[in-house]
Amino acid sequence: KKEETKKKPVTRRRPLMSKPVDDVYLTWYYERPSYDVEEAVRMLKKFQELDFTYPKQYVYINVFLDMALQNKKKVDPFANTVLLPYRFTDETNKVLVFTEDEQEAEIARENGAAIVGGVELIKWILEDEIQVDSYVAVPAIIPKLIPLRGKLKRKYPNTKRNSLGHDIPKMLQLFREGLEYTVEEERYIKTRIARLDMPTEHIVANLKTVIHDICKFKPSTYSPLVRKLVIRSSTSEGLLLKLDGILPQVEKVEEEKATEDNEEKHVQDSVNT
Repeated sequence: KKEETKKKPVTRRRPLMSKPVDDVYLTWYYERPSYDVEEAVRMLKKFQELDFTYPKQYVYINVFLDMALQNKKKVDPFANTVLLPYRFTDETNKVLVFTEDEQEAEIARENGAAIVGGVELIKWILEDEIQVDSYVAVPAIIPKLIPLRGKLKRKYPNTKRNSLGHDIPKMLQLFREGLEYTVEEERYIKTRIARLDMPTEHIVANLKTVIHDICKFKPSTYSPLVRKLVIRSSTSEGLLLKLDGILPQVEKVEEEKATEDNEEKHVQDSVNT
């Protein structure tokens, strides 16, 4: 029986062909088509019309990341909040502001803070009596909040996430109205970015804002952080996007500069030799 098992022929897949000639075809025989972002958004809108689905459904992106760096290092999974140019929901998040200054507390209340207070809130947070979506703080009070570090974890106020600073109105706007995304399974981000009934240019602008924010977490001298990008609506199939025109141009400039510097160094070394 073992010999018979070994003799079984190995099934080999045919090489994928580039483009089908008919509207009906076996998808696994062809490479997955990719689209410019504007074309993909128009297709999503057309799918909705043809399927008679809800016109105000959400638009999602699935972002596949290349977290590798040199010398077996990698980018650590991250989370961030970004303010989109075009809001797609009237919902706002509940934000708590840590401050012991009465004037700052009044500014926080005027700008929509759900809860404002000082060290007296620590006990209630540790006992789960207070639960909000985000926490922001002014620098003066941060040394007193150390007991909350283990409890709040990534929500603990810090400058990298723009949740620690003096500009209370700006921080409140970011965390009340901003879009939060998180890296899942160390290489994947799924988040909604718009509603399908929004103008195409607004959906594209929101998408590019999120992608540019994600790309900040990997140095531009390395390969792009975003490896693959798929867009879909709540009821549609996913469409693979072309990355040209979506990734930040700065990355390409930096890579070209690094290549030029390497070439100049190589020439100089040759001259010296």
